[in-house]
Amino acid sequence: MTEVTKEQVLEKLRSVRGPDMDGNIVDMGLVSDVFISDSKVYFSITVPAERAKELDPLRAAAERVVKDIPGVKGAMVALTADKRASSGSAPVRRPGQPGAGDHAGHDHSHSHTAPPAQPQRPQVKPGIPGVGAIIAVASGKGGVGKSTTSVNLALALKANGLRVGILDADIYGPSMPRLMKISGRPQQLEGRMIKPMENYGLKVMSMGFLVDEEVAMIWRGPMIQSALLQMLREVAWGDLDVLVVDMPPGTGDAQLTMAQQVPLAGAVIVSTPQDLALIDARKGLAMFRKVEVPVLGIVENMSYFIAPDTGKRYDIFGHGGARKEAERIGVPFLGEVPLTMGIRETSDAGTPVVHSEPDSEIAKVYREIATRVWEQVSDRQADSSRGMPNIVFE
Repeated sequence: MTEVTKEQVLEKLRSVRGPDMDGNIVDMGLVSDVFISDSKVYFSITVPAERAKELDPLRAAAERVVKDIPGVKGAMVALTADKRASSGSAPVRRPGQPGAGDHAGHDHSHSHTAPPAQPQRPQVKPGIPGVGAIIAVASGKGGVGKSTTSVNLALALKANGLRVGILDADIYGPSMPRLMKISGRPQQLEGRMIKPMENYGLKVMSMGFLVDEEVAMIWRGPMIQSALLQMLREVAWGDLDVLVVDMPPGTGDAQLTMAQQVPLAGAVIVSTPQDLALIDARKGLAMFRKVEVPVLGIVENMSYFIAPDTGKRYDIFGHGGARKEAERIGVPFLGEVPLTMGIRETSDAGTPVVHSEPDSEIAKVYREIATRVWEQVSDRQADSSRGMPNIVFE
């Protein structure tokens, strides 16, 4: 198969007219860097922020012409509503819209007082059909065992009787294929929908199923946003009680996309006991609170170590730091997960401990954490329902 080049893509995109049928999107400088991986094409188109929704057909047209290129397996195109980019250039005008100097024909006898501003309605975040609740599992830094916690939390929720899926939102370092021992590519269904992969009774989606493990992902913010939303909304999840989202570490584009555009039921923060990890965990907590996502609590991972030969306990990273932090800021403490060889070995083997050793003490810890998490989600959903108005027909 002939390899698709960036030049081919740009040449094809020159056939797409600009926002007001002026020129083409390439020569107008609206197309970002084009990224090609595994014959799939990724790029974004910059438009004025206030016209993003109106210009979605332009995005669709660009995606369509790129998919028509021989050898292209798929295209992922995002509209970048970047106010910084759009404010530096003249705004794209709608036909008949007066510009800054368009005073001719105005009736100056009328008052120029602006109409009163309408109160802003809170943004409605569309949910995912069939998915009851979406829970984000996050951490302020890498290396604290967040992905292992995500997988075992998802399996523990399933063991507690729920229908569960898991989304690997770490675009740069997807780990679900290995942790869940899944290989291969997802099946394309009718339209744009993708069938999620499955193992251990969980439905799973990850960028790792779409891109080879060795491929370095070099994406801008808009591409991350588009990829995440497609993996959420264009996957046939079916009926799930809960979808667990394994977030990348930190507080970047992926976290903001999930917090601002997805109706999260809440976030679980994973930290280790030491001060350095807790400092970073506080950043994650602050971000979720700022965007009004409920923090369901903190999990202290690698909390302590039990020597397998003597049974003696060692607090390698200190102990109790996450519990104290949870008490200090007023969020629930969800539980302590010890550092054990079993968790590491089962994670490396792709047989998570809650599945492979369901009767172990470690699996019990995860199930207790899952119970506390789900109790909070259920309570919040019940409170939300009680807050809805009753409609009475007389």
